[in-house]
This record gives sequence, C-alpha cells and structure tokens, in this order.
Amino acid sequence: MESNYIKLEETSNLTTTSPFEILASLPIPLRGAQCVPHSNEIIICGGSFHNDCYSYHILRNQYKFICSYPKNISLYGHCVVKYANNHKNSNVNEITLLSFGGTNKHTLTMKYVSVWDEEKENRNGVVDTKHINEWAPLIDSKNKQVYIGGEKGLSEGLRAVIGGNNNHLLFITHLSKSIEIFDLGILQHIRHAILPIENVIMYHCFVLKPENKLQTANENNDNKKITEMMLFCERTGLSIKYNEATNTFQFNNIRVCTTLRFFSSYGYVCVNDFILFFGGDNVYELGFSNEIYKYLTVENKWIKFEQTLPMPLADSLVVASEDNVHIHIIGGCNGDKVESAHMKIKVKELINEETEEEKRWIKEENEQIIAEEIQLEIKKMDEGFDIKKLKVDRFLFTCYLF
Repeated sequence: MESNYIKLEETSNLTTTSPFEILASLPIPLRGAQCVPHSNEIIICGGSFHNDCYSYHILRNQYKFICSYPKNISLYGHCVVKYANNHKNSNVNEITLLSFGGTNKHTLTMKYVSVWDEEKENRNGVVDTKHINEWAPLIDSKNKQVYIGGEKGLSEGLRAVIGGNNNHLLFITHLSKSIEIFDLGILQHIRHAILPIENVIMYHCFVLKPENKLQTANENNDNKKITEMMLFCERTGLSIKYNEATNTFQFNNIRVCTTLRFFSSYGYVCVNDFILFFGGDNVYELGFSNEIYKYLTVENKWIKFEQTLPMPLADSLVVASEDNVHIHIIGGCNGDKVESAHMKIKVKELINEETEEEKRWIKEENEQIIAEEIQLEIKKMDEGFDIKKLKVDRFLFTCYLF
C-alpha cells in the first residue's frame, strides 16, 4: 500500500571528496540492527529495543514498512539470516528469514516476498499468503515449537552463518565460547564444540570464508562437504573448518592486528577475498572508533585505511549489495547517540593501491609481528630453562637426601 512508503529527505554528501554517499535516513534510529540483502532490497529486521522491520529499495532510495515483531518479543543482540528455499515447488521470489537469540531468547521465521511489487507477479505461485511477510514461531513436522541458539542468558550478541553441502547447516557462535550446528532440514541441533579461545565472544565478526561462497556445482563432493569460517573478536582470530563427512572441526589461530585487538561490536562484511571492519567499541577505554580495516584472507595480511568513517560508530550493520558493488553502513551508535544514518561506499574505493600513510602502518605492523615472534621465542626459551633448572634442583635435592 502507498501509505507504507517512507521517503525521507536525502542528505548531500558529507564533503566533495568523501567516498561515502549519504542516503535517505532510517525511519527510526537503530543500533544492533539485523539486515540481509535480497535482490535490489536490504531487509532491515529490527534493532535493539525496536521491533519494526523495513525494506530499503537500493534503486529507489526508499524504505517501506514490512511488519513488526510480536509485542512480547524484546530485541537486543539478536541475529537474522536468510535461508534460500531449495524446494522444487517453492516460489523463486520467496525467501525464508530466521530470527533468533538475543537477551530475551526467541526463534521466529518469516516467508518474505518483496513488498515493493506486492500486487504484481512476485506473489504469483504463493499458495498461502496468510503467513507471508510476518513473523511466526518455527514449527517442526511434529507441530512442536523449535528454538535455535544458546541457552537463555548466553544468546546476546550471537552470530551465525549458513553453510554445508546443501546450504542446510546453520553455524552459531555465542557467549559460551562455543559453536553449534543446527540442521535446517530436520530442525535439530546436531553438533556442539568448544572454541579454543580465551576471551568470551559477543557482537563479534563471524563470516564464511570467501572460498565457500565461490563453490560451484563442478566441485567434487569432498570439497563441498567442507565449510570454512572465520571469527574475530578483540584479540581472538580464528579459522574454523568443519568436515561434514566426518562431523569434525579443525581450528587455527589468526593473528589480529595490534590496533584492532581491543575492539568488538564493529560493523563487518566479507567481500571477494577480504573482510572489512568498520568502527567498533573499545570495551577497555569506553571509546568508539571511526577506523576502517581490511583483512586479506589469502595473504593473511591486515591493512588500516587512511580513510575513516564520517563519525565514530559501534553496533552498526554493514551489508554488501548482492552485486558486490556497494557497501552499506546502517545505523549504529556514537557515544550516547543512536544513529539513523545510512550511507554507502563503493567497493572499488577500498581496493585501491595503498597510500603512503597506509604503507607506513603496514611497515610498523610488520615490525610488531617480528617483535611478537621474538617475545614468543624468548618465552619458550625461558620455559625450557625453568624445566632444566627444575630437573637440576630435583637432582640436588635427591642427592642431599641420600
């Protein structure tokens, strides 16, 4: 309906030289929003203490109201993923959204059909329109309600990705320093493992490794049964590999660059063979960042951009358009202020040759890597010395007794 359209005054670019383009403001200020791309839309599924859902049309630069979460649901630290239907009889224009977790744990599902052409062909083939574009409980084949995610109290700030041979496995990481696998085909948890990390994780970066996104039907079944993921939070960097055939995990540490180690709650997105990090919250100094970082997954290399965000931001949502041309930064908080800002930047702006300032940072970071390696070797030597000293002391003590 026409009354659902929301067109807000578009703000001009911040400066004539800024690569960020300011788009129509969000209908409401949002932090901790959850968004998924779909064709020419970005579906915004609520945020912290805000239950309304909207579709942003990329070409029209407009928002349109979809629905609201049930009134008994209070959103804070939830997660939303898009699950493509693989059934032969499913409507090609229909996708399934899963919303789960958060402080007040919930599990809901929505069959979404574009609200922008609701009177046109997009609704053709949809047999039951009663439950289209509204949240409903997730029900299994036995008509029982299904819950996804960790225990209540451990679900805030959880993150999830979909992988597996048939894109049927939901991988969930959360506060208890663990990873769970939920089979979307049978609606059951099938695997749980403890992550080899020291600090707790929440509001972290969790993405599929780019190689998984590029898998094609021509690959052999063994390769398709391997799902690789990457996780970042403060000092923690982790490569996670799951073998579907053997139901086993393999973990490897990834070094996090020095200047990002105290941050979480950053916006992030994986594009091509790199991961981008925007802003973040320094939980130790109670400060917000406007910095932008890039991690090159193939080269295992970090870059801190000279270009920064227009303002410090934490708890923003970052999403790439489905054609990977633009990166959208949506909402977030800047100190006590919750933002309604929506901006985008071209991906090509973030793959240019390094500036002199960026090269200087890379050089300093490489020097830091060498220093850390030396410290690690010294630590190993000290531990070896202590062991030898312990053996000598034990020998002398034994001789003294006899």
